[in-house]
Amino acid sequence: MTDTLSFADVRAHLLARREIALIDLREEHPFAQAHPLWAANLPLSRIEPDARRRIPRHDTLIVLYGEDDAGEDLVPRAAALFAALGYTRVHRLEGGLEGWREAGGELFRDVNVPSKSFGELVEHERHTPSLSAQEVKALVDGQANVVVLDARRFDEYQTMSIPTATSVPGAELVLRVRALAPDPATQVIVNCAGRTRSIIGTQSLVNAGIPNPVAALRNGTIGWKLAGQVLDQGAVRRAPTVLGEAIRTQAQADARGVAERAGVQWIALAALHSLEAPDRTLYRFDVRTPDEYAAGHLPGFASAPGGQLVQETDHHVPVRGARIVLADDDAVRAPMTASWLAQMGWDVHVLAPVDAAAFSETGAPGAVHSVGAQRYRRPYEGTDAPAEAMQAYLDWEFGLVAQLGRDGTHHFRVI
Repeated sequence: MTDTLSFADVRAHLLARREIALIDLREEHPFAQAHPLWAANLPLSRIEPDARRRIPRHDTLIVLYGEDDAGEDLVPRAAALFAALGYTRVHRLEGGLEGWREAGGELFRDVNVPSKSFGELVEHERHTPSLSAQEVKALVDGQANVVVLDARRFDEYQTMSIPTATSVPGAELVLRVRALAPDPATQVIVNCAGRTRSIIGTQSLVNAGIPNPVAALRNGTIGWKLAGQVLDQGAVRRAPTVLGEAIRTQAQADARGVAERAGVQWIALAALHSLEAPDRTLYRFDVRTPDEYAAGHLPGFASAPGGQLVQETDHHVPVRGARIVLADDDAVRAPMTASWLAQMGWDVHVLAPVDAAAFSETGAPGAVHSVGAQRYRRPYEGTDAPAEAMQAYLDWEFGLVAQLGRDGTHHFRVI
């Protein structure tokens, strides 16, 4: 018999910032149709391979809910799996998803909702500058003094990109922008597929104080397609990997300033154990590129490129209230990533610079976003999404700030 926790119990934990993992056991597609803000999707089919990585502490408070397509309650089977893996504090959400709704709990659509709603809040509060697809196309076609930087993963960029765009995944922007736009008069445009990563990327450059005019491509490649404009496919332009000392030094100073304003703390490798406590979960992430991680990384650190970590925080860190420590080898990408996680209400630290020899482990990163059998097809991925689906997705994003206000558990604070 699995103990139950009510909507009020879960909400009290979230408001008090006590550790809790609210787990939706359904496959990703039904999860995307409706779930609480801080629910993390861990399908029943993925518990055995993924639970230890995603919920590392066995005495974490875990709350389960979910039914399959046939209406079968998944909690008993899931609770047995968690118990077999050694987890000791597994509970059922009283009334399940319907009980959450009936108790007045807000329900959200889509995936990575904490990050996407946070991005909308950033734009709402900071008035992040943006340009329409038509305005950006006119700049590109007119060969204006402009660079377009694509903040998504490289594989997403290759699938479809804005003409002339260069791949600069989110955490790389502050580190590499001065090499790509050395003239302070150059207009910098940041894009993603929809809105979140372009908003966060643009605001990162604004927060860091780069001298260039900066703007997001409003609504990303979705906006480009809805305007009837043509996207490139198979592009291979990437930011330079070798940077001048002056560029690196300026980026370090900029990143440290942003992180300090956000309340990020630094910690030495030798003191890392001080963040470990019997009742606290500690996630360790290397925010550099997957290729850099594979070539050598710190023992015990998982690969989570910074832009994607901010975009998919709920997947990487399903235990709300946990601690996070980030590492890089340049003192730019980790503090910039940490600045955003801190604004999202996470207890986050940056590892102080360590000797290069400490990056001793090699090997490709493991799976960071495995899903079950029913993957949710994002309206912004690929090149064949119907226009009405893309527009509906944008309309949904525009309403997220109001949903955050009704939910009231987010602890977001925009600097």
